[in-house]
Amino acid sequence: MRALSFGRFHCAPRRVLLALAFLMLPVLPAAARGAAEALPGIAQAELPREGREVLAAIRNGGPFRYDRDGEVFGNRERILPPKHRGYYREYTVRTPGATNRGARRIVCGGAATAPDACFYTSDHYQSFHRIRE
Repeated sequence: MRALSFGRFHCAPRRVLLALAFLMLPVLPAAARGAAEALPGIAQAELPREGREVLAAIRNGGPFRYDRDGEVFGNRERILPPKHRGYYREYTVRTPGATNRGARRIVCGGAATAPDACFYTSDHYQSFHRIRE
C-alpha cells in the first residue's frame, strides 16, 4: 500500500481514513440529536381517533389488534433520537379502508405502559411528529 505524505508525516491511507472517522464520532450523534429535537409536534387530541385508541391501549398494556404491535422498532431511518436497541416499540394505527396494516404507526420509547416519548407517523417512517399530551 502506498504511503501518503503530509509534510514530515508519512502514513498509510487506511490509517488516515481511520483517524478521520475517529474524529467524526463526536459530531455524528450531536447532529442526529439536533435533527430529532427539531421534530414537529402533534397534540394527542389532533391524532386520528384510531391513534388515540392505540395510545390508550399502550398505556393499558393492550390488547392490540395486530401481531406485530409492541415489536422493537430499529430506528434505521435515524429520524428519532438515538437510543439503544430495544428502546423503541412500534404499534399500528388502523387505517380505515386499508386491507393491510397501512402506513400509520405510533412508536414509543421507554417503559411499555409508561413511555418516555411517543411519535406518530402517517407515512410509514418517512416523517415523525412527537406526540404532546
